[in-house]
Amino acid sequence: MNKINIGLQLYTLRDLTALDFEGTLRKVAELGYQGVEFAGYGDIPAEQMKSLLDELGLQGFSSHVSLEAMRKDLQKEIDYLKTIGAAYMICPFLMPEDRPQISEEWSKLFSELQEIGTEVSKQGLIFGYHNHDFEFIGQAGEHNAFDGMFMQTTPAAVQVEMDVCWVQFAGHHPIEYIHKYAGRLPLLHLKDFSTDEQGQMITLELGQGSVNLPAVIEASAKAGVQWLIVEQDVCQNPPLESISNSYSWLKQNYLNQ
Repeated sequence: MNKINIGLQLYTLRDLTALDFEGTLRKVAELGYQGVEFAGYGDIPAEQMKSLLDELGLQGFSSHVSLEAMRKDLQKEIDYLKTIGAAYMICPFLMPEDRPQISEEWSKLFSELQEIGTEVSKQGLIFGYHNHDFEFIGQAGEHNAFDGMFMQTTPAAVQVEMDVCWVQFAGHHPIEYIHKYAGRLPLLHLKDFSTDEQGQMITLELGQGSVNLPAVIEASAKAGVQWLIVEQDVCQNPPLESISNSYSWLKQNYLNQ
């Protein structure tokens, strides 16, 4: 089994990057991560970011770009990613005001994502969508909105960035969904979680929660996943300690095998 690249979603370190973006990237590289997925750039110009990534030996392979930002100036977002050598632009989230309430509204959104993805693809990048749990609650015709999205868009325009933590939290089986979208699933958020007494999600370091991570990794390799992306929405330990612990879990349970 070929090893999948290991990246970090920088949202996990958002408080640190807000204070010292460059210094935080240096620490990520020191831990051994091969690449990073951005969630903002800390006002660092693209050329400067590219030079920093090259110096650190990190791949800036992907970025979460809000739907608002894409609507405002898609070309600006594309240009930044092409300059830093990224491959992927991902729509990470729908704000509550952007979430459709009826099937017809979902279809309209899917058409917009298809148009965005088509333009992104024309310019040499790959567009994708990252899920939470609400996509499994919303209905798009006979299907939930997650499945409806990828039925009503084309693989050439819209790829899948699956967050297995949210898939499981929504009551679905991550392995089944990984198999279902094999070949259209280049990026996967590798996360772990438990729930509190109110049933709310508590994101945890890898290996501390209820997700069957070894099975997820095995299925990901078979599905053609290119990057496993570590993310922890809220860390119980200092964030750098948390991502270090998660990387250590990966070394023990995956990378060194």
